[in-house]
Amino acid sequence: VQLQASGGGLVQAGGSLRLSCVASGFTLNRPAIGWFRQVPGKGREAVSCLSTNNDITYYPDSMKGRFTISADAAKSTVYLQMDNLRPEDTAVYFCATDLGQSSSYALCHSRPPIWGQGTLVTVSS
Repeated sequence: VQLQASGGGLVQAGGSLRLSCVASGFTLNRPAIGWFRQVPGKGREAVSCLSTNNDITYYPDSMKGRFTISADAAKSTVYLQMDNLRPEDTAVYFCATDLGQSSSYALCHSRPPIWGQGTLVTVSS
């Protein structure tokens, strides 16, 4: 079981990026999977989670409006579209899953056991 995140980079404030998370070793039609981020010296926070068995998404209030999670099961890939980026969005972004049938809400409020390696997003002002 492996998650491979990519798509990070340097972008100016107001710009957009799309992160990708390719899953291997399991199929994207059952587990919840989510995106989390971490700023050095701070804890990880949930950005968005998706229940791949019913396409229900969850966004913490602070993340609503600028982030969109989606999945392409045929490509075993989960995406995070990030728009109108701000300098405070600068962080390492991780995808994670618990391989279970947690709800998207439950996954975002837990610490999943399986994490990808992270991709760095830097937003310049």
